[in-house]
Amino acid sequence: MGGTMAVMTIAEAWPTTSREFTVDDLELMPDDGRRYELIDGVLVVSPAPSVPHQAVLARLLILLDAACPDDLDVLPGPGVRMSRITELIPDLVVCTRAELAGHRITKPPLLAVEIRSPSTALFDLNTKKAVYEQFGIASYWIIVPDREKPELVAFELREGRYEEVAHVTGDGMFRAGRPFDVEIAPADLVARIPAK
Repeated sequence: MGGTMAVMTIAEAWPTTSREFTVDDLELMPDDGRRYELIDGVLVVSPAPSVPHQAVLARLLILLDAACPDDLDVLPGPGVRMSRITELIPDLVVCTRAELAGHRITKPPLLAVEIRSPSTALFDLNTKKAVYEQFGIASYWIIVPDREKPELVAFELREGRYEEVAHVTGDGMFRAGRPFDVEIAPADLVARIPAK
């Protein structure tokens, strides 16, 4: 048998001086299922995504991958490093094939998608949206995976600011032209989630 791996706690990974967190500190965070993100040197910890969240993500990944051109790729949950003190983990991104060579994505993806949960609703709509906008991510989608009233809100970067270009609910059809042509109905994304 090989040697044992050391398990690190958050307290052990915490910077020992009064300095801000950097993206290098994220490498030291425990592999405990939580999401460790960094915004301007401030550590943000989110719980592991729920099963319904992951089911919506899987369905969206399949739909986008089927329509994705050969020079692009659809990835679930990659680290997107914006600077030395900011790194976020979108639920899904569309990026160029060249970005697959690195450990993290370091250039603006063409699309970032967040699947909203009750604990991240304001964070996704305000903080993450502002960071993605400043980083220059051309399209940003927020999906509300509510079984009774699913929603998809799409923003596109216009003159450096996000503009809402679509807000569809239920069986309504979202027809995206960016980053590529695809049609998505929010109801299709939640169809496999059992009703409560």
